Amino acid sequence: MTASKSDIRLRVQQVRKVYGAGTRNEVEAVRSLTFDLHAGEFACLVGPSGSGKTTLLKCIAGLLDPTSGEVVLDGKRVSGPAEGMAVVFQEYSRSLFPWLSVEDNVGLPLKTSGIPKAERKARVKEALEAVTLSHAAKSYPWQLSGGMQQRVAIARAVASNPSVLLMDEPFAAVDAQTRGELEDLVREVWKRLDMTILFVTHDIDESVYLAERVLVLSSSPTIVQADIHIDLPDVRSQADTRSLHRFGELRHQVYEEVQFAKTNPGGERMSARDGLHA
Repeated sequence: MTASKSDIRLRVQQVRKVYGAGTRNEVEAVRSLTFDLHAGEFACLVGPSGSGKTTLLKCIAGLLDPTSGEVVLDGKRVSGPAEGMAVVFQEYSRSLFPWLSVEDNVGLPLKTSGIPKAERKARVKEALEAVTLSHAAKSYPWQLSGGMQQRVAIARAVASNPSVLLMDEPFAAVDAQTRGELEDLVREVWKRLDMTILFVTHDIDESVYLAERVLVLSSSPTIVQADIHIDLPDVRSQADTRSLHRFGELRHQVYEEVQFAKTNPGGERMSARDGLHA
């Protein structure tokens, strides 16, 4: 990766989220989450269903207030939707306006932010080129396949030139072939636009293929149970990379951590002094 790793781009510090705090129905969804992402890093979040992945992402994005702890983006505390951060959700079709063309959908957030027309046009053009949709600029979302609609959603996110791109299981609703194409596309966009990506997925293979780091969350109440470095070649392909012996080893490591998380809420491990394996 060409980006410098010396600067912390995103800091998640002891973030805790309790729903219904102070009531009889209080639920501690996220106990204490702490990790940093450096400039240009690509990290994936995985964990069992209900482990708080989406809750955490909403806290990071400023869409949900944490009960305690803080999220810091480029040295500034996040207290609401933050400039410099963009989000791509799973339900991409609901986020696109069917009566607007592809280029107008991509440019709409820029327009509402008051970006001058000439700059807006240039950014939209670059974003559509990045997701290989220049030919569909005048089309409408309903004329496109699901995979192409998701590319529009990605283009809209990157058009704002975010320093951090958050992605919440964005490929869960597409077929396997399209999913592979979108995975490669995201890695290409990441390298081309030199951004930091935090990608939430329930797919272990996808996390290993995409990322430089995989953060495994425990079952609720959630902590970061494991932080796994993905030491695969920087240049990756669906067929070659997934057939590597090292890919299989890393996949097994992440899988074992997720299985442990399913049966050990809070990610607690007994120590050897207690007569159990750590």
